[in-house]
Amino acid sequence: MIYVTGDMHGDIERLYDSGFKQLKEGDTLIVAGDFGFLWDGSKAEKKIIKYLGSRKYTICFLDGAHDDLKKLAKYRKTVYKGGVVHRIYKNLFHMCRGQLFTIDGINIFTFGGGESDDMDNTDIEDLLPNGNEMKEADENLQNCSDTVDYIITHEPPARIKDALRLKAQKTPITNVLNAYFEELNSRCTYRKWFFGSVHMDKEITPRHRAVYTEYIPLEGSELYRGSVTPVRDEDFSDFEDCKLSSNNTERIEEDEQ
Repeated sequence: MIYVTGDMHGDIERLYDSGFKQLKEGDTLIVAGDFGFLWDGSKAEKKIIKYLGSRKYTICFLDGAHDDLKKLAKYRKTVYKGGVVHRIYKNLFHMCRGQLFTIDGINIFTFGGGESDDMDNTDIEDLLPNGNEMKEADENLQNCSDTVDYIITHEPPARIKDALRLKAQKTPITNVLNAYFEELNSRCTYRKWFFGSVHMDKEITPRHRAVYTEYIPLEGSELYRGSVTPVRDEDFSDFEDCKLSSNNTERIEEDEQ
């Protein structure tokens, strides 16, 4: 089973959510941005990463507006389920922008990045997509005739974002990423679009779903009619494990025993 949840912001309490604890062997959890457990490189953080990557299920996350992209870029790129990822540790992956994944027969297009109200202009450049990332995304979508089962992003399309901000009595702010998503929204055929940046669990339209603390299961594939050249996952045997230790994650240590 594949589940989607929203921003975690490195909050260890999220690991004790009933939805998180229901994950079983073979499941995949996709976090729609702002994963937040890769930040300061502390021993406690490294132990959490080792814990998450050592589960019998798989955790994949998109980058959001509060993730350290420079840190993520230091991890080795590889291919997982047909899309490019950074392998963080064993079963823990960062899904790179504009990628198409086929997981349990379900085709999922993902694209991280975004901005938030607490940024200044110097923060935004790396967090928003560049031309190469959007070009790669377009090529991947063309390979499946712009038809996928699900789209998962951190930010929503422009019109969805504007409507939500107006409803919250905030000034509409859209960027190049929201505009690009609006174009994809018109162009692509898909069942559901999930996004995490607005910190709510709510169906905005019949095809657009904001997700935050809930864990939403994805239904099986019916829409997809394209053909994607299968790519074999790389051998991870040469990956060097981190040496981790901490006294600050006792609850995780207890769960491992």
